[in-house]
Amino acid sequence: MVHGVRETVLGTLGKATILRIPPDLQNLTLRFGAAVWKRDTEDPQRKLILLKYLGGKYTNYMQERTRFHMLDFSLEILNTSRQDRQLYEYIVSKGPEEKVWQIQLEVYEPVSDPTIRILGWVLANGTCNITLNCTAERGDNISYSWGSGDNSTSGLCSHNSSLLHLTYPLQNSSISCSCTISNPVSTQIIAFNSSKCSYKQMGSDGLRMEDVLLIVVVPIAAVMLIGVLMAIRLAKPIASQENSPLTEDSTVHTIYSQVQRVQNTPAQPHVLQGYPPFLQSPNKEPMTVYASVMMPMA
Repeated sequence: MVHGVRETVLGTLGKATILRIPPDLQNLTLRFGAAVWKRDTEDPQRKLILLKYLGGKYTNYMQERTRFHMLDFSLEILNTSRQDRQLYEYIVSKGPEEKVWQIQLEVYEPVSDPTIRILGWVLANGTCNITLNCTAERGDNISYSWGSGDNSTSGLCSHNSSLLHLTYPLQNSSISCSCTISNPVSTQIIAFNSSKCSYKQMGSDGLRMEDVLLIVVVPIAAVMLIGVLMAIRLAKPIASQENSPLTEDSTVHTIYSQVQRVQNTPAQPHVLQGYPPFLQSPNKEPMTVYASVMMPMA
């Protein structure tokens, strides 16, 4: 078996990837009419046969995932996934020997749209000091770089990192820096433009002064309002007690009194004036009267 040179192909996650063979292998395939596409598996002792070509006809064992192009004998992976990151082989049989072309497929997720955030800014000695952060939410093997198309600001913007510490005098009417986010299969660029040192920077979604007011002032006002409401609620029971008709001086007192019936002659019983009939008893024993009296309020 004669092994060919291994090449590396970069595939984009979720997109089609075409594995091509060089012209000399295409000519050998037309001449001998026998070839096969194979792929490595997780098991180093096992290979997966993807396609067989023989005498102008072919059998595709992965029809749902691959497409064979007879014009150049290339193999197209329709929807590239991370599992497709393997070593592929195209083998041409020429008599008693074979010639092999190896392709290492690397799969990358492309970078998403980047954003620039202002992490902080300071005014000092007539200069503006801003810290910018350029990021992307998705992407494999991302690299960051800052630059500028303007020669006057190229030195200020040059940096190879997601962070950029930018310092410029306030006399400058405009500062423009571009952040480039890239990986082996994609590139995204976003610009930062500044006309003054403030949170209102074009191309960033950092904190604005309105955001600061919402974050700081609104919570303080809410706490003060809650405190006032609690004070009013606590004051209501005290006021109710002060206005209640029953105070310490309005305690109900019970008076005990004994009444002695005056003895009269049996022929003419005497009526006790001012007492109810049940006290008009012929019994001579004294009787106890219970009366409840409400003391007047002071």
